[in-house]
Amino acid sequence: MQDPIGIPACFSSVEKQTDDPAAVTRSGQSVFMYVYRTKIADQCRLITITWCKNLLLHGLSVAVEGPDGESQYTCKVELKPWYFWRKQGSKRFVVDDKPVDIFWDLKAAKFNGETEPSSEYYVAVVCNEEVVLLLGDLKKDAYRKTGCRPALIDPILVSKKEHIFGKKKFSTKAKFHERGRFHDISIECKNRSGGSGGSMGNGNSCGRVDPEMEIRIDGHLVIHVKHLQWKFRGNESIHVNKLRVEVYWDVHDWLFSPGLRHALFIFKPLMSSTSPTSISISTSSSLPLSSLTSTTPLSSQTGSCEAAEGFNAGGSSEFCLFLYAWKVE
Repeated sequence: MQDPIGIPACFSSVEKQTDDPAAVTRSGQSVFMYVYRTKIADQCRLITITWCKNLLLHGLSVAVEGPDGESQYTCKVELKPWYFWRKQGSKRFVVDDKPVDIFWDLKAAKFNGETEPSSEYYVAVVCNEEVVLLLGDLKKDAYRKTGCRPALIDPILVSKKEHIFGKKKFSTKAKFHERGRFHDISIECKNRSGGSGGSMGNGNSCGRVDPEMEIRIDGHLVIHVKHLQWKFRGNESIHVNKLRVEVYWDVHDWLFSPGLRHALFIFKPLMSSTSPTSISISTSSSLPLSSLTSTTPLSSQTGSCEAAEGFNAGGSSEFCLFLYAWKVE
């Protein structure tokens, strides 16, 4: 399984931007990428927010989609401990003859050891005297600094890509809906025989026992795949409260490829015709994994900037969560 992720390396003068997934692990780099859709320069465009972290620095990148569907306008911020002046600032570039300003204040940001900050910060994108995208909890400070009003159209979170690392258990937190709450997601691979709790290895060594996989949301077991060596690719439909979520997985490289490899998990919310009151699970046939990892620009795959509640006319959510789980020994 190899799909183009488009991962930017943490930003320094001696590192070049790369699309190689292995570069993430070679540099010990953690990456979070958020893609939002909103109106900029009188057109519906994508904004990509990337947080990355390695042993030397934190990096923040803000990229605005150009006229050809590419991220042609980019602001990069290095958060090295000795670069105090870079933790607050602004940058301007012109998109279709319209000025776009990026403002950030990270000087008091609380990272708590994570790749992205949890509080005491803001990142704002301004166009036509409107704040078209605002991240962080210091919203009053952002509006005061920019001197601009909120945009009439709220940005829509289109996708999140996250790289997580572990030996046999992988955990993260995510929303399945912009107005929803965060859910704890855990993915665990283990051997059915149990015993001393040995984990799956790389290559043929994992064939000694029968590997299986469990996916839990908020502690509830929602997917249990036995005989993983025969079901290394698949999908199932679950319900998280009243929201139907399609879950896709591809763990082929975990089982059959030597060296350090990642598995891919995709969580795709859908509008549900049923209203279960708790987390439930059912099987379903749905879109193939390849259709969700295609290189078609997201702006052409999704609806208008005014799509209500983040769902399009077909009942599919605008949002996709991509988890790249790197297995380390």
